[in-house]
Amino acid sequence: MIIFGTKGYLYQLAMLTLVCGNCGNPAAHALRKHVTKFTLFFVPLFPVSVKYSTQCTFCGAQRRLNAAEAEQLQAGAASGQGDPVQGRPQQPYQS
Repeated sequence: MIIFGTKGYLYQLAMLTLVCGNCGNPAAHALRKHVTKFTLFFVPLFPVSVKYSTQCTFCGAQRRLNAAEAEQLQAGAASGQGDPVQGRPQQPYQS
């Protein structure tokens, strides 16, 4: 008997300050990566699918992203863009 299936993993990559396309408020957005992996005998072997999304912490709206957009947002977060505390401009966000 062979036991196989899939298991999902959710990673939070960054917290970004963006203007929400849904509610229009400048709020924190969680940049998340959802990876589904194939498992054999409950051991994750390789990823089957990878999806990226952001979620507004003010209204809860979610938006799917492609890998290039997610990398761009993560690079902007690493360089400190969009931080209103330090006086940097916020990134525009459209849904």
